[in-house]
Amino acid sequence: MAQNTIADFLVYDTPERVAQAAAEVFTKYVAEAAQARGVARVAISGGTTPKRMFALLAAAPFAQQVPWDKLELYWVDERCVGPDDADSNYRMTREQLLSKVPLPADKVFRMEGELDPEEGAAKYETYLRNNFRLEGAQAPAFDLVFLGMGDDGHTASLFPHTEAINELGRLVVANHVPQKDTWRITLTAPVINQGKRVVFLIEGGAKADRLHDVLLGDYDPETLPSQLIRPESGHVYLLLDAEAARRLPKVGMHGDAETGTLELCR
Repeated sequence: MAQNTIADFLVYDTPERVAQAAAEVFTKYVAEAAQARGVARVAISGGTTPKRMFALLAAAPFAQQVPWDKLELYWVDERCVGPDDADSNYRMTREQLLSKVPLPADKVFRMEGELDPEEGAAKYETYLRNNFRLEGAQAPAFDLVFLGMGDDGHTASLFPHTEAINELGRLVVANHVPQKDTWRITLTAPVINQGKRVVFLIEGGAKADRLHDVLLGDYDPETLPSQLIRPESGHVYLLLDAEAARRLPKVGMHGDAETGTLELCR
């Protein structure tokens, strides 16, 4: 893993503009990967910002720009519920995006939250090993990974002081989250860090202090699991609204977004 990671962030006035920027990123890098390799593999998260992004991707102009026939869609994590449950990340994606675009069903690889958590995690790891044709200790390299961050500093379903944050060998694990009295299925940090482009989508003033600590505080991933995200590429990207970014140092402008760059050390 790279010792130092560059964090580049863009700050938009509103959550709606964050979602617009996220849809632009999705479209750009899916198209580039599809053109370069004939397939684009993307891992997505749940949450409010992805929900807005999916709604945009399902409509013009994005729906006509995404090469849906060359996309493989995966999930970063899932709650241990069925696919029709209101809490299901898959259900939200299906309602906002999958039911409205021509993405072939056999290219949608959902985490099966209705299974026993350990069984669901093992089955998803098998999907990854087969689809990416992995051998031994190899990890998949997604073309694009979208992450969120919780008020407690968690990302994916890597919650503070849970077993999954220390997992180095497996690709996917079942993670018991005592603070929520529930089980989750999640990609592990080493898998996320293999992503060719890893993008956080974060909004809301409730996350401002925690985001400051994740990017500028002491390295303490047991308490702030988002600090585990140090991609092998050496770069991590953040799309933020003004409220979430209010404690970060901005240094320039890019279009209608304020910009900043930080060097993250371990």
